[in-house]
Amino acid sequence: MAENNGMGYMPKEEVIEKWQYASNLSDEELLAMDEVEFRARVRERSHHTLEIQVYHAAYRNLTLSATQADLTKRLLKLWVQRGLPTDAPEYKYASFLVESADKLSRGESVDLKPYTPTPVTKEMEDNFFTIVKERRSVREFTDEDVPDEILYKVLEAGLWAAHGCNVQSIRYAIIREKTTPGLFKGSDVPGGPIHLLILQDMRCYRANNFTPVRNQLLDAGAAGQNIVLAAHAAGLEGVWLTFPNQEFSDRLKNKLNLPDYIRPVTYVDVGYGDQTPHPPLRWPVEDTILASI
Repeated sequence: MAENNGMGYMPKEEVIEKWQYASNLSDEELLAMDEVEFRARVRERSHHTLEIQVYHAAYRNLTLSATQADLTKRLLKLWVQRGLPTDAPEYKYASFLVESADKLSRGESVDLKPYTPTPVTKEMEDNFFTIVKERRSVREFTDEDVPDEILYKVLEAGLWAAHGCNVQSIRYAIIREKTTPGLFKGSDVPGGPIHLLILQDMRCYRANNFTPVRNQLLDAGAAGQNIVLAAHAAGLEGVWLTFPNQEFSDRLKNKLNLPDYIRPVTYVDVGYGDQTPHPPLRWPVEDTILASI
């Protein structure tokens, strides 16, 4: 597979080589690496070598290999050896996968019914599509302060967006215009009272360093989409924005003293809206379908 438009595709042989390297790191290498990278590797390796296989075997009533969970078990032992918290989300989830894999390797079934999503009612469906269709790009706001608990709820929605290979690179900065006036000067639209900066910790991608740049940016985009929808659902309004130039992005990095491995990608301005724009109408779905085969 050749590189495509600078988006970071690698030849297949190089992908395989990096995959094998990631699976064969020594205990010493794993113990010595940065904590953020190590935790990302636990998430990524558990996903690729265990999560997919567990759910496949559980669904099809297959017996899983007795060695399938060996890598994740080893990573969890190193987790404890590093002194990391065993109540952390990735440790708890990886432990669940190991327990499930052990059951499947013994020919036992795994009961996934407790994790069945809440059934979607007609009212929930209608509410969802109302939020999707009535969210607007709002650029005028009241002076009312937004409580932190609402901002955190909105940002949490961004963390629950789909993220490639579960490396979970999304990080945030909350910047209030009243405390840092003019920091976002130069944006092409009026700014809101609160700027939610979507960042990525690029150390996480060391766990899967053959991820194309396109996919990395899609991870941030998925978080951004969840954020704008969650903001509307939580009674806020906002507008999704991008950096007009490199100087703008560098100014934010310098102000926040962000290290080189933190990449600003995009931002969403939010607040209590004081504007009701006309819906920017969309094409009919049938006019947008280029193929259906």
